[in-house]
Amino acid sequence: MNELKAAAVSARENAYAPYSKFLVGAAILTPSGAVFSGCNVENVAYPQGTCAEAGAIAAMIAAGEREIAAAYVIAGSPTPVPPCGGCRQKLAEFAGADVPITMATTGGTEQTMRMDELLPGAFTADHMGSGS
Repeated sequence: MNELKAAAVSARENAYAPYSKFLVGAAILTPSGAVFSGCNVENVAYPQGTCAEAGAIAAMIAAGEREIAAAYVIAGSPTPVPPCGGCRQKLAEFAGADVPITMATTGGTEQTMRMDELLPGAFTADHMGSGS
């Protein structure tokens, strides 16, 4: 977990958040042992920015990996910040129900939840079945 945490901390330092000043870093571990990180990138048109988790997932996909074994998200907040709703869904696309997602503060507080605890009732490919 130390490598995952270090990658998230490092990515956070490179976040581009000139508007909110809220820097976020994320790192994901794949079953192969590879670690991919990302940071939030804001845009003056707020909805056009990207979250740290999305960046880490994009790096994972670009490298040819397709499964998350663990994730770590860190932000400068008084309490651990959970991924936004969209990022929870993005994580659930590649992480099984029992995958640990650790949320941390820059002050050292951590909280770990399983993916199914973080996003109960996730919308999955199973919902895309044929129906009339």
